[in-house]
Amino acid sequence: MSEKNIVRYSADEIRRMVAAGEGRTNLERLDTITDEEIEAQMRDDPDWADFSEIDWSKVVAVFPVSKHAISIRLDKDVIDFFKATGKGYQTRINAVLRHYMQEAAKARKTG
Repeated sequence: MSEKNIVRYSADEIRRMVAAGEGRTNLERLDTITDEEIEAQMRDDPDWADFSEIDWSKVVAVFPVSKHAISIRLDKDVIDFFKATGKGYQTRINAVLRHYMQEAAKARKTG
């Protein structure tokens, strides 16, 4: 990132800005940045290195829906598999079930 875009504030300055209702985001800069500038910044950011070749045109926006707690019995090996993938395993189980539901709905429409 260019030094000209870096702004430094003390904690006291930030507290005064927040108290005065000033936002923490430079909205004027955000309005003027181009897609090319964003892509260039992403290419320069090592945290994005693994994502540079992803075809983002196929991305689907997912908006969270309310969850309902239920009791469900699953095979132990299924639970162990998902738990072994780490924190968020219930969310991944939900994603697998959602994918199945969407594919089944497509099959019904075309079949």
